[in-house]
Amino acid sequence: MMVQAEVSLYPLGQGGLQEPIAAFVDELNRRGIEGSIGPMSTRLSGEVTEVFEAMGAAFAQVADQRGVVLVVKVSNACPAT
Repeated sequence: MMVQAEVSLYPLGQGGLQEPIAAFVDELNRRGIEGSIGPMSTRLSGEVTEVFEAMGAAFAQVADQRGVVLVVKVSNACPAT
């Protein structure tokens, strides 16, 4: 099943937002999930299992280094753009 997701990663407790967000998106890309990066969130699309596996791996990679919050909205009914 194809899904679309909107994700927002919020690094906590340390300065510098760009590095952890870039690391998160790089891991998604490495796993074949391309995102459309916006000023407040990133939009993803792909096969449901691939999207969730990539998000989990990307979150774990960043969370191993610092505190973060990941907010995710997923839909199987939104048209891909």
